[in-house]
Amino acid sequence: MIHCLEGPGLKRSTPALPARKLDFSSASLNRAGGRLARRLAAAFIALSLAAPLAMLPQAASAAATKGPDTVADTAAQIMDAVVNISTSQTVAPSRSVPTPELPPGSPFEEFFEEFFKRRQQQGEDQAPRRVSSLGSGFVIDAAGFIVTNNHVIADADEVYANFADGSKLKAEIVGRDTKIDIALLKVTPEPDKPLKAVKFGNSDILRVGDWVMAIGNPFGLGGTLTVGVISARNRDINSGPYDNFLQTDAAINRGNSGGPLFNMEGDVVGINTAIISPSGGSIGIGFAVPSNTAIPIIAQLKEFGETRRGWIGVRIQQVTPEIAESLSLDRARGALIGSVNEDGPAAKGGLKAGDVVVSFDGKEVRDMRALPIIVADTPVDKEVDVVVIRKGQQETLKLVVGRLDEGTASPSAAETPEQKPDAPPPVTTRKLMGVEMAEMTPELRTRFKIKDELKGVVVMSVDAGSVAAERGIAAGNLIVEVNQEATLTPGDVENRLAALKKEGRRSALLMVADPEGQIRFTALPIE
Repeated sequence: MIHCLEGPGLKRSTPALPARKLDFSSASLNRAGGRLARRLAAAFIALSLAAPLAMLPQAASAAATKGPDTVADTAAQIMDAVVNISTSQTVAPSRSVPTPELPPGSPFEEFFEEFFKRRQQQGEDQAPRRVSSLGSGFVIDAAGFIVTNNHVIADADEVYANFADGSKLKAEIVGRDTKIDIALLKVTPEPDKPLKAVKFGNSDILRVGDWVMAIGNPFGLGGTLTVGVISARNRDINSGPYDNFLQTDAAINRGNSGGPLFNMEGDVVGINTAIISPSGGSIGIGFAVPSNTAIPIIAQLKEFGETRRGWIGVRIQQVTPEIAESLSLDRARGALIGSVNEDGPAAKGGLKAGDVVVSFDGKEVRDMRALPIIVADTPVDKEVDVVVIRKGQQETLKLVVGRLDEGTASPSAAETPEQKPDAPPPVTTRKLMGVEMAEMTPELRTRFKIKDELKGVVVMSVDAGSVAAERGIAAGNLIVEVNQEATLTPGDVENRLAALKKEGRRSALLMVADPEGQIRFTALPIE
């Protein structure tokens, strides 16, 4: 049998062999045995060489999944830039507990008076006490700028940075941002020699499964390094309007707050901020502020001592599959504009309630959460393109980004006394989609305290267990629009529903306002 390689594969050919006389002599057998031995030896060598080659892909795959052999070299370059943050503050003594009132002549009256009188005297004798806390931070500038979490230094009277070489320097708070829990410190006086500093990396290129290192001060033990992977991205843990956390299984414990999360090149890709743990110790679910979220905020704190976020003046809500179908969108995407602030950047740029923002300044708006983050990171006074879907058509608008006033609370509406006529006139109602509704009257406006400028169909009641009730529609709400057409009477609503049903629509998009004028959209199935 002759084997030959032709092209990429091994092919087999069997040519005819000439007739041969059989020879069983001793010499012949020796020659045959030699040939067999040589062939067996060659086959053994070939197999010996092929086996390791066949195992190479498996070995490479195993090496890729087991993680880095060591991070010691990288750690040696960055450990000195990580510091322990210690704080102290003065706490006033606890207030004394008032003596409870007991019925005169109670057998315990004298005992309680003596007990609480002694407690009050002890409280008056107590002096204000000092309490301390520990956290982590890292140097980002050789001149002494340090990043940590805001909650590490909140309410502190004194802040100190403790370095790996045993030195301890006082630090002043340059600025803080409570919304993403970041603070910038500066050691004072300026150090005699440049401090070891680390640089930020690009958190946007991180993938789930990438290896990372966390370094910090867990439980006050000092510089501690743990290794893990990125478990998830874009986590919303309901801690603020700009939640966009990296999740990691690298061990993060109490005292790690404010410490850095490094990639394998030694660049900071996150700031360790929070953990989920029933016991207070690591269970492998930790969260870090992405470096690309923190970088512009830190730059603002360094330059201005405060944040200067972008703002456009809109209220938004999630685009659900039902709302997407009602708006003729191909899928649930973007951020739905619920209302627009008068004289705000969005209003001046032409945005309207009911628009779905799918792109802002060239960045895709995947969902409702993405828009506030993108807007906040946009420089103030920058003119940007905003792509919206309006009544099924895509439009591009231009607006100039304003500045978010983070120190001004939203004004609350003034309370007015409720007026109830003794004999209110009868109201004609109609029930549609589980909602009993009526045309606006002065009596209904007064009864539900509806602002004078609001117009729409008044919701009188909602059937319990209906979809409308599940979606939060309640008595006193107004149905302002149905599929972006204004409605003033129950008849208007009924006509719009009939037209949508004729078009084959399965749900109707309602613009609903509360008595104060806060607008939102919800989709209800057409009966």
